[in-house]
Amino acid sequence: MVHCKFCLIDGREGENTMKTTIEVGAAIIIRDKKVLIAQRAAGEDLEGKWEFPGGKIEPGETPQDCLRREIREEFEVEIKVQDFFGESIYDYPHGTIKLLAFRCQWFSGIFTLNVHSQIAWISYDELDNYDFSPADIPLAEKLKSQIVKA
Repeated sequence: MVHCKFCLIDGREGENTMKTTIEVGAAIIIRDKKVLIAQRAAGEDLEGKWEFPGGKIEPGETPQDCLRREIREEFEVEIKVQDFFGESIYDYPHGTIKLLAFRCQWFSGIFTLNVHSQIAWISYDELDNYDFSPADIPLAEKLKSQIVKA
């Protein structure tokens, strides 16, 4: 019997070339026709890159619950998660990120930076002025396309 190199039969360790897909929630928080973006802190993966804030969806957690939890942890504010905005999938060297973005409304609390180096409220036409992480770029492009339609 012949086994492929991925087979674990007969004590073979095989190779695992499958990348892990991590589902991440992203908050598109809009206030006064401006969107909130956050810069990744020094020492973090993709440090200095801008992103729509959020984080990893934990087992048994909905994307909406994830966003409420992550925004509370990262900024000490409360949000209302509204409608689904879009999805972005990006293959990083360490694995694939599936970003699920929702429009959100900030309704209480004062922003405190617990994870990011800075935040900015920017208009849609300013999105090109920021260096976004690769997974966030399609979401920024979608926001820009919506302002063109308005």
